[in-house]
Amino acid sequence: MRHSFAYAAGLSVALILAVSPSASAQGDEIQVYDGGLAPRGVLNLTVHNNFTPSGVKTPAFPGAIISDKSLNGVPEWAYGVTSWFEAGLYMPLYSIDKNHHGGTLDGFKFRALFAVPNADDRRFFYGANFEFSINSKHWDEKRYTSEVRPIVGWHLKPIDIIINPIVDTSYDGLKNLVFVPASRVAYNFAKVWAVAVEEYDDFGPVHKFNAVSDQSHQIYAVVDRTGGFLDVEAGAGFGMTDGSDKFQLKLILSRDLNAPRKSQ
Repeated sequence: MRHSFAYAAGLSVALILAVSPSASAQGDEIQVYDGGLAPRGVLNLTVHNNFTPSGVKTPAFPGAIISDKSLNGVPEWAYGVTSWFEAGLYMPLYSIDKNHHGGTLDGFKFRALFAVPNADDRRFFYGANFEFSINSKHWDEKRYTSEVRPIVGWHLKPIDIIINPIVDTSYDGLKNLVFVPASRVAYNFAKVWAVAVEEYDDFGPVHKFNAVSDQSHQIYAVVDRTGGFLDVEAGAGFGMTDGSDKFQLKLILSRDLNAPRKSQ
């Protein structure tokens, strides 16, 4: 099982980096991955919505969605294939912003998430997520982009520490890989409740990081509730540089749509 997980994850890295990666102007998913997977045979639906009351007011490229006062979101459909592999589809990505009349459809994404089995129950856990995006012309200058997201973390009870050293790609050369890490420190103060501090960064291309004023750095205060009818994650983010959205809100709602398979 361990060899199958490592082989599949390694093959995905090779396929993406062989043709290789820039970052999109907008983000539909503001989340740190913790290696949790849908149980085998279970279909999960997670709905992401992000609203930016005070954000960057100029488009990243001509015709792009403007972050300020925009709403971005996507339903994420995930299916547990094995104990270490989850397949996902983000569709449809949507936005409402002041640069376009009414709402817009932004594209869709495929996802392959690999993680050590039962990551939630382990002290140390790890995994990797791979995404392939097909973008509309107002979402990204590039039609095709991808994300490679390593996952490393520790459940120290009651503290969680999780790091996602992400790189994004527009398939335009290894030197143009964009470093966009995310991290989370959480305190689980009850069985179903946690509070957390999360950081989301965009340093720019790995061969030469952007000037600090042009980088994006956001700190989020987050509260989570798991169990019951819905899992809920809500947060408020604050920009630390001129290149960051100054104030942003996120809401993530998640639910399994069917029961796990019974063992034969």
